Amino acid sequence: MRKPGKILWREIEEVLSEDIANGVYKAGDRLPKEAELAVRFGVNRHTIRQALAALRDRGAITIEQGRGMFVKVPKLAYPVSERTRFTENIAKLDLKVRGKLLRQWEEQASPQIAEDLAIAPGTLCVAFDDLRDIDGEVVTLTTRYFPAARFAGIADAFDRLGSVTAALKALGIDDYTRRWTRVHARGATLEEAAALRLPSDFAVLVVDTVNVDSDGVPIERGSNRSPGGRFELVFET
Repeated sequence: MRKPGKILWREIEEVLSEDIANGVYKAGDRLPKEAELAVRFGVNRHTIRQALAALRDRGAITIEQGRGMFVKVPKLAYPVSERTRFTENIAKLDLKVRGKLLRQWEEQASPQIAEDLAIAPGTLCVAFDDLRDIDGEVVTLTTRYFPAARFAGIADAFDRLGSVTAALKALGIDDYTRRWTRVHARGATLEEAAALRLPSDFAVLVVDTVNVDSDGVPIERGSNRSPGGRFELVFET
């Protein structure tokens, strides 16, 4: 029943807003199509568009051309500094983060990996992919490379401890710092889309990094991929 004095599209906006607040449509969910909403509320599509535009304007949903309408996912502020620690940073937001080892392997360092780790091309490295989720939501896929001579057991240590910082500490690295961070965006590969549970045409934010030990020796080359728009990187200088 309509409320006296209420504009129809405003009523629909309020109902959809309550649906989002009550978890009927969760963050990242695709909303029903305009035609379906028009049938639900018994109105024309123009009225539905007005309600959806109002939800978009106040930041509740996003409307993506050719893909549909989605409940907006709040950005997570993620500080990038000399001592960036993923698990610790997320814990400060009162969220529970969990790391999962996807696969591990050995390979000879490519010229680029060798340059980043300050080792000779062809030097054996251990590598692994890990997936992180926050309160059950998959948020990052990271590929990491370490010189094998020094870090032969790093993947197993991570698998056991669920944290790179803890795994490094178990192997004798009590402290490390970030040498550099490089950020760009691109389309997700099929493998990345599957791991991050994304549509195949979704964009990912790529954060490439090199960490060094207390003597300044490179110990890790990482490449972190996350759903585009999920994180807000804050560079602390």
